[in-house]
Amino acid sequence: QVQLVESGGGLVQAGGSLRLSCAASGRTSSRLSMGWFRQTPGKEREFVAAISWGGSSTYYTDSVKGRFTISRDNAKNTLYLQMSSLKPEDTAVYYCAGRTLSALVVSTQESSYPYWGQGTQVTVSS
Repeated sequence: QVQLVESGGGLVQAGGSLRLSCAASGRTSSRLSMGWFRQTPGKEREFVAAISWGGSSTYYTDSVKGRFTISRDNAKNTLYLQMSSLKPEDTAVYYCAGRTLSALVVSTQESSYPYWGQGTQVTVSS
């Protein structure tokens, strides 16, 4: 089993920045492909960004390209999401997710990730 814990959420003004972190524990010796998803009330959880085990492959949803950067530090078992030029529509609960299957490739599919964190709230005020 792998446990994931997000941190770094908060309240920020539009145009500001935040960095989310996701610490992995448990079977961290397993290679994990990881991703960030977000969800607002009344809507389905949506894909934000993903990164492969070695970090060589990344993928972003169109709405965050050029503003968000996903990265990881495998020595620290930590995933990051640097968010810049934040907009009110980025307001959501952000979740990190991990999977061991096909860890060398990225996935945008929520159903492919068996491991999830509890989420961290990001609120962007206008």
